[in-house]
Amino acid sequence: MKKQDSTMMGPLLENFFVEFLCTQKRASAATIASYRDTMRLLLQYLQSTKGIAPAAARISDLDSSVILDFLEHLEDNRKNSIRSRNARLAAIRSFFRVVALRDPASVNQASRVLNIPTKRYDRKLVRALSREEIDAILNAPDLEEYSGRRDHALLLTLYNSGARVSEIISLQQSQFRFGSNSYLELNGKGRKQRSVPLWSNTANTLQHWFEELRSNQINLAFPSAVGKQMTRNGIDYILQQAVQKASVECSSLREKRVTPHSVRHSTATHLLQSGVSISIIALWLGHESIETTHVYLEADLATKERALSKVAPAGAATSRFKAEDKVMAFLATL
Repeated sequence: MKKQDSTMMGPLLENFFVEFLCTQKRASAATIASYRDTMRLLLQYLQSTKGIAPAAARISDLDSSVILDFLEHLEDNRKNSIRSRNARLAAIRSFFRVVALRDPASVNQASRVLNIPTKRYDRKLVRALSREEIDAILNAPDLEEYSGRRDHALLLTLYNSGARVSEIISLQQSQFRFGSNSYLELNGKGRKQRSVPLWSNTANTLQHWFEELRSNQINLAFPSAVGKQMTRNGIDYILQQAVQKASVECSSLREKRVTPHSVRHSTATHLLQSGVSISIIALWLGHESIETTHVYLEADLATKERALSKVAPAGAATSRFKAEDKVMAFLATL
């Protein structure tokens, strides 16, 4: 097929975002934003390397060789990690699945793009904070100040729930349920809803904080200084301020890079160390697959040490089985 006869990319992109992602899949705002950024970067790369304006781009301009070059550009020039590179590829694959359905003439080209493999990478063990480090961070905000009371309630909720930052910044007071069994209703990835129980001290702290907010007629659980929804950077800034202050008393924090996701890792690890099953932790964190939660089991040395203690050391004599009563003794002689 000649290039000038190739399908224009614009209408297919519109169909991909409006019909497929928004209407058929009902994709989350975060997913749509991620896919939008991927296609924007891809079109900008095509213009800078081939001189093809986005409005003039055709499907045939995005063969597998161009996509591979784009992925290499992300790693080499934009310094993206392999995980980011794979996430961009996932978005491109999703688009070309729609291309294959909407434009039969491009099926072979779409097939070549869909066969581009994800790149393997070394999986690092997740690093969790200790209970002492978490306590130091939670105690860092100044409760004499309005912002300190908000930050304390926010960080306590972040640790108690193990929520993602995207879930925390949009939290409404109406998502909390207080009573004999207090809990928090979260809306996670893939529109999955889950309920997370709250410790009594978390519930008490939040009730006092919401009482303070009531006079301001704000329904957000953790509003910014101007009463609006916080950003990811805002949450990270609050955490970094708490870590900096906590590191004065807890010196081990000085050598660690602490992020909001580190708190989520810590929640999962501390649940595991307390004897909570891996399946319950997966439900707690909102993981779609229990395999995702296994990273905490792989990383937790304390759990492995407890398992090792139940096995006799190499070279040590092992005791033989001894019958407990006469019936068992009789059976043992047969």
